[in-house]
Amino acid sequence: MKRFEIFFGVIKAPVDFIMTVLAFLVAYKLRLITEPIKGIANPIDYNILPTINEYMNFSLIVAGALVLIFAFGKMYTFQSTTKFSKEISKAALLWAIWAMAMITYFFFTRTFPFSRLAIIYSWGLSFIFIFMGKALVGILESIFLRMNIGRRNLLFIGNNKLTHELSQNLEKEIGYKMIGILGENLKQSDKNNSLKIIGKIEEFEKIIKKYKIDEVIQTASLRSEKENADILEICDLNHIAFRFVPDAIEMRRTNIETSTIGTVPIISLNPTPLEGWGKISKRIMDIVGTSLAIIIFSPVMLITAIAIKVDSKGPILFTKLDNGSPVKRVGQFGGLIPFYKFRSMYPNTDTLRYTQLAKNNIRTDGPLVKIENDPRITKVGKFIRKFSIDELPQLFQVIKGDLSLVGPRPHLPEEVEKYQRKHKFSLTIKPGITGISQVSGRSNLTFDEEMKLDRYYIENWSIWLDLLIILKTFVVIFKGYKE
Repeated sequence: MKRFEIFFGVIKAPVDFIMTVLAFLVAYKLRLITEPIKGIANPIDYNILPTINEYMNFSLIVAGALVLIFAFGKMYTFQSTTKFSKEISKAALLWAIWAMAMITYFFFTRTFPFSRLAIIYSWGLSFIFIFMGKALVGILESIFLRMNIGRRNLLFIGNNKLTHELSQNLEKEIGYKMIGILGENLKQSDKNNSLKIIGKIEEFEKIIKKYKIDEVIQTASLRSEKENADILEICDLNHIAFRFVPDAIEMRRTNIETSTIGTVPIISLNPTPLEGWGKISKRIMDIVGTSLAIIIFSPVMLITAIAIKVDSKGPILFTKLDNGSPVKRVGQFGGLIPFYKFRSMYPNTDTLRYTQLAKNNIRTDGPLVKIENDPRITKVGKFIRKFSIDELPQLFQVIKGDLSLVGPRPHLPEEVEKYQRKHKFSLTIKPGITGISQVSGRSNLTFDEEMKLDRYYIENWSIWLDLLIILKTFVVIFKGYKE
């Protein structure tokens, strides 16, 4: 590991700590000069006003708690290639947990701060200051990387499509310097790619020393297990980070259980952590989260229902197809489930996607249909689709158990009929109102890319991943997502 990475990895925790303490200090001073505001800020009771020393001692404790939460959340990794947007999103989630922990502390100890406004100032300023601290560290790190200080020399093993796809994505990250490809085929496989073949597998040890390689990504299995083992051993001996693109069996090693039958060890490959307690905890999260969402968004749903009725003739909810049969989507294990949305199109126009409007379909990469400049959408429909308001009725289906808050996108029966066998893995769990593909640029994804994201979600599910997707969903909605 480079000294550069160690330095920037180590300073993250002290910067967060200092910024949090500084935020509390500014909040204390700001509260003292805030004039009383009726219903918001009462005059300060100097009988309970803590001294600056007492308040700062309290700030040291809560700042330490924040750093611990960040540490458990794996915020302090020694990676110079982590995207700033990803780091801030994760920090925001952990900061919210920290704020909730403070509220819980005050509730159970029945000790209350001298001023609620001071605590609000402290929370708000702590997030702003932490953001500023991380931005400052990120800017300094970026300056050094652009000066070619601390960049990781990256070597690929395997001359194939995956290598070039990965290299094109990693070229956008300034933390890497692409050295080249090691492969048996010395002929360039992609003329549009800047990566060059710099040697054969037999030359691996010589090449890593010549080019001072810091990291290796292997995209293809070698001819023998011995060759694969040798590559890994050489990386270990030279302290080189090793990553690989797993095959179908390797991908399943993220969810394993070991047991014995007699004296024989058995390894079970599980398709998802969503079994047992994982399934129970996800259901609890669905019920609690959805109940809160229904309460919060009930005024929005009422206004939407009125607007739909005023804007165009027809029902408020889209529940029936043109032929009068109920709207269905494919749920878990391929079973059909009812599906409700606020009506965003003119009545009796649903099937036009397959007839008159079929020529306007811009999703030709898979079974899905997306009509460009869709004339069936009403004025209100265009607005509620942009901000995903049309999907709010599905919250009641989460309570019922047909859907989950987070999961693969529920597709139409006629779309699922065209699935390839590998795509049907997405049907092994409940579909969701939102999902990893929806917050990863769904309109720009191919169908296969969407399915790959769904597979990743299913195989790597966690409560943290669900919370992150929900947080990103709000960001996408506020930006005004357009299908």
